[in-house]
Amino acid sequence: MDELSSRIAAYLEAKMQVASNVEVSGVSRIHGGASRETYRFHAAWDEGSTKKERALILRRDPEASLIETERDLEYNAYKAFHPTGLPVPEPLFLETETKWLDRPFFVMEQIMDSQAASPFSPDPFGELKDKLGDQFWRYLGQISGADPDAIGFSASMEPVKPEECWKRELDKWEQVIDEDELTPQPIARAAIRWLRQNPPPPPKKLAVVHGDYRTGNFMFNGAGEITAILDWEMCHLGDPLEDLAWAADPLWAFGNRERPAGLIDREEALRIWQEASGVTLDREAFKWWEVFAAVKGLAIWISAGKEYQSGSNRDPVLAFSSWYCTDVHNRLLVARMAELREEARK
Repeated sequence: MDELSSRIAAYLEAKMQVASNVEVSGVSRIHGGASRETYRFHAAWDEGSTKKERALILRRDPEASLIETERDLEYNAYKAFHPTGLPVPEPLFLETETKWLDRPFFVMEQIMDSQAASPFSPDPFGELKDKLGDQFWRYLGQISGADPDAIGFSASMEPVKPEECWKRELDKWEQVIDEDELTPQPIARAAIRWLRQNPPPPPKKLAVVHGDYRTGNFMFNGAGEITAILDWEMCHLGDPLEDLAWAADPLWAFGNRERPAGLIDREEALRIWQEASGVTLDREAFKWWEVFAAVKGLAIWISAGKEYQSGSNRDPVLAFSSWYCTDVHNRLLVARMAELREEARK
């Protein structure tokens, strides 16, 4: 890590015009992310006669990724939401030149004295689940209810018409399955046929969609306060029900559909989200997005399997996702499609 430390220090000194004698220490890799390399480090520097220091995070594009994403989308999401009071890290520098660290990256503040829970633990939050649950769904409502234009989010986003939201996302993830499947995927294909035959109504308004709002992608402290909402690399404009369905997917609650995200009761979660977002939940449309969430998940896990088998990325999280998460979402889809068939017969 010594070489990386010196290169980061050189970069910071070049970007922080009032800083000199920049020193970077404690560089360490944070494992677990599948679409960006993440490092924590400590920076110290002189500003005139004053010594300053700060704990920082660097997110660098990997050589191979589970999901192809643009780092500027994630950075700009932090930039849009940080002034609103939503708990996100302060974004500091976005760098697309490869001369500094070989690949594009960005730098943001490090959130201290906090942790992220494993999405695959049966009870990751313990006695904090009720307090965290209120915040988790309220913050998602705040994201869904935000005005994308007013906060500057739309400026860096691909435009989409409300009536095209569902199709754009379904086309995108079906293409991932088409390109990355190693074996036939009959369950996913059946679900995709149902989704195309039963499209949801367009949203009343376009919203910010985080894209991966779930257990494991937020940090909290010992007092039960959410201190950071992370991993915005799949953010886009779209239907707010997309985020709601993904966050409520049973995968993130060890298969428990009645306590989404492993936090509070499902109906209470949906009530809090509606109150915070100002969006009235369309239950029939939500069913569509719940099926879509499982298909999207399968596309990601299928891509993980291809990356791992090809040797492009040997991170064990890809192998685990390909095995465990694929099985969970296949089983969920089989059960869900059977429920929908019975509902249609009534």
